[in-house]
Order: sequence, then C-alpha cells, then structure tokens
Amino acid sequence: MTQTFSPGSIVHARGREWIVLNGSSPEVLRVRPVAGAEHDQTLIHLGLEAEPVREASFPLPTLAQTANHDSALLLRDALLLSLRRGCGPFRSFGQIAVEPRAYQLVPLLMALKQDTVRLLVADDVGIGKTIEGALIARELLDRGDIDRTTVLCPPHLVEQWVGELATRFHMQAVAVTASSATRLERGLLQSESIFAAYPHTVVSLDYIKSERRRAEFLRACPNFVIVDEAHSCAGGGQGRHQRFELLRGLAENPARHMVLLTATPHSGDEAAFYRLLGLLHPDFATLADTHGSERTELRARLANYFVQRRRPDIKEWQQGGAQFPRRETTELTYKLTGAWETLLTDVLSYCANVVASAQGDSKRERLSFWSTLSLMRCVASSPAAAAQALRNRAVSKPSNIAIGNEIDLDNADYDEALVDQVFDGTADALPDNEAEVAVASADPALAKLVAQAEELAGTEGDPKLKLLVDHLRKLLADGFNPVVFCRFIPSAHYLGRHLQREFADTTVVVVTGELTSGERLERIDQ
Repeated sequence: MTQTFSPGSIVHARGREWIVLNGSSPEVLRVRPVAGAEHDQTLIHLGLEAEPVREASFPLPTLAQTANHDSALLLRDALLLSLRRGCGPFRSFGQIAVEPRAYQLVPLLMALKQDTVRLLVADDVGIGKTIEGALIARELLDRGDIDRTTVLCPPHLVEQWVGELATRFHMQAVAVTASSATRLERGLLQSESIFAAYPHTVVSLDYIKSERRRAEFLRACPNFVIVDEAHSCAGGGQGRHQRFELLRGLAENPARHMVLLTATPHSGDEAAFYRLLGLLHPDFATLADTHGSERTELRARLANYFVQRRRPDIKEWQQGGAQFPRRETTELTYKLTGAWETLLTDVLSYCANVVASAQGDSKRERLSFWSTLSLMRCVASSPAAAAQALRNRAVSKPSNIAIGNEIDLDNADYDEALVDQVFDGTADALPDNEAEVAVASADPALAKLVAQAEELAGTEGDPKLKLLVDHLRKLLADGFNPVVFCRFIPSAHYLGRHLQREFADTTVVVVTGELTSGERLERIDQ
C-alpha cells in the first residue's frame, strides 16, 4: 500500500531529510531539504526512487551531547526562528536581526502584490526607508523569486549600506566604487562581471553612471535593484542626466524589480518628479499632461506603486511608547563686515574678470564659470578652505586631462567632474583635498587673495566662527553634545583647531573623508 505524506511532514529520501510542501500528490512529493532554502525545492516521484521514501526519525539525545545553558538557549532560539520562518506570512523574518515596526511592513505588503516589484518609497527622514527596502529584498530572496541584488547609492552611503545589509539582513554585500572595483575584478575571468561573481553588491552611482561602465552594468545587473536618494538621479545637470539614463536603462527591462528610495521625491522641479514616476511605469511620466478622468485613473494606479508617510502620519503606528525625537530648527545670521567682506568682494571681482576674459570661447567660458563658482563656495566656507582653494588655483593642473601645458577642454570626463564637484559633491569624483577645481593660473592677484584669507583665521577676523562659538557655548551649557558639519575638509580641520582652543575642557574630534571607513567608525564610537 502506498503511504501518503501530508504537507509539513518530514521524510527521509536520498540519504537526507526533507519537508513535504504544498503541491504534493500521492505519487509525487514536492519537497525541500530541512536545512535548505526555498530555491532548493525539488520533486520526488515515489515510484522511481531506488529506496522507499519513509517518515524521518531522529535518535533521542544522549548524555554525551549535554551542553551548557548558553547552548540550550541558542538551540531554543534556532527552533523558534525556524518555526517562525516556516509558519509566518513572511519567510524572511528568521533571517533578519531587526524587528520591523508595523508601518515598515506596508511597502513589503505592496511589493508582494506585484509580479514585478516597482515601488517609490518616499517616507520622511528617519522613518526607516533602508529597512523597508532591504526587507523587500530579503523576503524575495527567501521566497526564491530573486537570487542577486544590488543597491545604487551616492558614494558616501556605500559603506553604510554594506554594514546595514550584513548586520541586519544577513546579506554579505561588497562595495563597488572607484577605489574597490579593480581589486574586485582581480581573479575574475576576462568575460566575468563583478555583478555575476558577487550575488550582493552596493554600487556607487557616480562610479557606474558613466557611459563606458553603464552598458556592462545594464547587461550584468541583478534582477533586484534598490536606488537610494533616487531624487538625485532625475534632476537637471550632466551628472544627474547620466544617472537618469542609467536608471531608465534598468527600468526598460520589464522583469527587473526596482525599489526607489527618497525623502524628497518632489523638490520643486516638476519635470524631474515626473521623470522619477516614469521609472515605475512609462504611463506615469505623462501625468503632467493629462487631465480629467484620465488623470484621476492614473493617480489611482500610481497609489499601488507609491508610498509616502510623514512623521505625523504614523503616530498611530508607534508601538511601545516609541517616539520620534522632536526636531528643532533655528537660523543664525551674521554680517559681512571689515576684512571678511573685503575678501569676498575681491574674490567675486576676480571671478567675474576670469569669466569675462573667456567670453567668445564657449568651452573655456564654461570651464571658467564652473571653476569660479566652485571657488566661491570654498571661500564662503571658511578662511582655511578659501586659502587652500586659492593656492590650488595658482599652482595646480588637472591630472590625466592635460595636453602639454594646456587643458583639454574637449575632455568630457573633465567637464563632468566639474559639474559633479560643484553640484553633487561626489566622493568618487573629487580630488583628495576636496577643495577647489584644479585650474592652473599665474594671476598675481591670487597671491594677494591668499594672504587676505590667511589673515582672517580666528574669531576676530571670522564672524561665522565667532557666531558658531557663541552658539556652541549655549548648547554645551544645556547638556548637548554638538556635531558640526562642514562641506570642505580644510574647514573641518580649521574648526577643530579653533574650537579646541575655545573649549579647552571639551573633547573636540575631527572626522573627515581622509580616514578609512574603519577609522571613521572608531572615532564616532569613541
């Protein structure tokens, strides 16, 4: 008589134990290994097996297997996680080291209703978009719907994503950036791609967006993509245009899952917003030009692909008395007077003369405009950033882009680096000193400007520093541990020196991109 096995039974066949799954019949069992994943499923035809399939049995424990209390707790936890994985609605919950809040499950539920996941998650800052996006990836992995993933993000977020995926979601991803790609490619076959060799990757948008890398990435890209800070890929500007072309190429594959994350989907640029929606489905890009019932129907469809919550929207979801910290903002102003005003006025006049002298030559005019705009940003940051930027301008030449003593203005990489540095601040494209765009100049006026900038250092000559010091005194008196953010590395070191002098009894630590990722984390922990 043929023995029947119900779903959930554990059977022994082919020298190992299997769990019987739904979809089995009296003749054919659908099974997966007890210690296997969903993609290890197979079929066993009872009549064709060399040895009969039988119910599995396990020997009773012996005294020799006795362990300590900690081992017993580990065994208990493993059993609980296994039961949760097998019986719960989400198969990934046994593989994650985070307890999602109820509202963070909404994007996951929306994703599971779609055959091909296309979601724009536009929750407010601090609500947990990283967890929401990674939850979807982990769930689809454990269901066997995908086998590889990639995260596209700005360079400064790469290491953070790698750490989050490893510690919270048991996904060992590698970072793919300008500095790591060559190392990762070592040992691979000539025809083998990083994205095929490593199942989980976190990729710098500014490394992969260029035309010479984009085509290969589109060919080898995994079937699940998370795009962090997606709004930065849909705006104007050459760098953003390349990012958008990359995402549009990915979205053209109708079978590719894409989750777009951003806290600011609409920043006032209507065209950029609708381009972003068009990545979810081409129809949504036409929302700007549709009216009446057609627009209403499109908006109703969009609700299945777009989720956005502000902090007040999820108060009812908060569990266990958890509250978001209240955000308080204030604006401090200072007047440009004395030597500081004189420096900024002189630099502005210098920049205007540089741009004016390039008129008539469109390429040199464009170069002059970008480089002087970057110079003004440095000068407005701090006297230290101003002095270094002015010195760089006087003595530096762009590397790898010069022909003899002349700048190759036709070089697209140089033009792209200028735009990226001025607008995006991308780590992969910036020079090590992260100061001003390097453009050689022998103008004697620069030496005078450098001397003016160096004389401004300190609270007497720098009104912004004096205002900051006064504000920090109040924060420290109120028990806060302030963090001051700077755009430029020279500004950070400048503040570190002067703040330590002003607050001798307080520990002042400078953390910049000059440090390795491990060194930065160590300083932050300290």
